[in-house]
Amino acid sequence: MHIQWRWYHFGDFDSLTLFKYLRLRQEVFVVEQACAYPDIDDLDLVSTHLLGWHDEQIVACLRLVPPGLKFAEPSLGRVISAPSARGTGVGHILMEQALIGFEEQYPKMANRIGAQAHLQRFYAQHGFVTVSAEYDEDGIAHVDMLRTANP
Repeated sequence: MHIQWRWYHFGDFDSLTLFKYLRLRQEVFVVEQACAYPDIDDLDLVSTHLLGWHDEQIVACLRLVPPGLKFAEPSLGRVISAPSARGTGVGHILMEQALIGFEEQYPKMANRIGAQAHLQRFYAQHGFVTVSAEYDEDGIAHVDMLRTANP
């Protein structure tokens, strides 16, 4: 599967791209996970967003929140592998692309995430270490994980 990766600032989105991106987030975070919460929030406006495209469809995406807004550190979040692309390794490729972009945007900074607890092994494969006890966020068990800065 050939994937084209692109970072967007919120104002860079054309209406169709924004629709596809937010619809995928709604399908996964609200419908699939049966979690009624405000997925779209004010952090979207100030974050950068990484989208992976294959055949005009978004197959993976996430957002990168600047430091000092969600955590003291910058934070990757809203990480999605589209249901149609799961099992292909696209999630790991997404994280590799995200960390490259992260280093370009925030060199020599750590990255803290609020990860769904069942995904700790996935994030650990990308250098994140669990640094909190489990806590409930919108009815789903989460943990904070930290990836230290590259020297």
